[in-house]
Amino acid sequence: MKTENNKKDTSMNLKKLLATSSLMLSLGALPAFAATEMRVATWLPPTHPQNTDVLPTWGKWIEEATEGRVTLKLEYNMGHPKDMFALVEDGVVDASWTFHGYVPGRFRLTQIVEQPGLGADAEAASVAYWRVYEKYFTKANEHDGLELMGLFTHAPGQIQTANPISSLADLRGMKIRLGGGIQGELGGRMEVTPVNAPASKVYEMMQQGVIDGTFLPVCEQKTLRLSEVAPNLTLLPGGMYLGSFAIFANPDFLDSLDPKDKEAIMKVSGEKLSQMAGQVWDQCGVDALKASREAGVNVVEVGQNDPMAKQFQTLSEGMDKVWIQSVSDLDVDAEKALQELRDTARNYKPNVAAN
Repeated sequence: MKTENNKKDTSMNLKKLLATSSLMLSLGALPAFAATEMRVATWLPPTHPQNTDVLPTWGKWIEEATEGRVTLKLEYNMGHPKDMFALVEDGVVDASWTFHGYVPGRFRLTQIVEQPGLGADAEAASVAYWRVYEKYFTKANEHDGLELMGLFTHAPGQIQTANPISSLADLRGMKIRLGGGIQGELGGRMEVTPVNAPASKVYEMMQQGVIDGTFLPVCEQKTLRLSEVAPNLTLLPGGMYLGSFAIFANPDFLDSLDPKDKEAIMKVSGEKLSQMAGQVWDQCGVDALKASREAGVNVVEVGQNDPMAKQFQTLSEGMDKVWIQSVSDLDVDAEKALQELRDTARNYKPNVAAN
């Protein structure tokens, strides 16, 4: 009897040992940690360079900087681009990006980089923009409730129409899609019939004849297939304006991370992120212009001394002063900031930007 009990005890102990070993092996097969997923809402098509290059590159930097502890995941179809700020503020997603002009009234200082006549590409403008905004405008707290991760511009905005134009006067009365920001002031001076809509709706609106044209960078000839519906591309020297964009995160999400991971993410954001975004949007414009020419788009390059260029210079004169006056109620030196932005952008050399 005692022998049988000993056998049972031995058998039970063996089963326990095997179970414990199995559990230890299964635990050993698990990763040492579970990565935190940073959910980033985005709104342009998945094929757009912002979603194929800018945000994935940022995600790669974040993953490398945090040694895999934080990864980035893109979330699509989260609403109108103007809703991105609220989505992040409310914690629905951890981060996003969008165009400041979609939220009129909230962002006024951001129009500093949109003013005509900057004479710089998106990379130079984006680096200058980040530096000047951090130095002069942070205290105004326009991005209250958000952690600003980067600021950038698209390449210069140009005129894209269904029918050719030979003068800015041809735009009078035409239904032109405007995205907000400084475009509204330009549209008013050109006496167009403004139609407000996000860039993602332009193809459909052009196709249906709801609008006659749009002000957008050349990049969108390719990414939004506008060469199919706006086959007339008028390129003013230096473009008409730049568009102001922000990349931002939820402060609570960042604070929930290990402090060293939050610090690592901030180091691969800021000027470094702004510069890279500007580079991508510049290259997009180069690629799109080549593709548009190959597709047979009527590309009209207006010379510096051509009548249309002079018309635009006259038409846009004093817009910077209008903007400076519009923010005079804020405790900022807008005039000094604008001059520094122009000096920084015009004298920009890529090797002095953050790497």
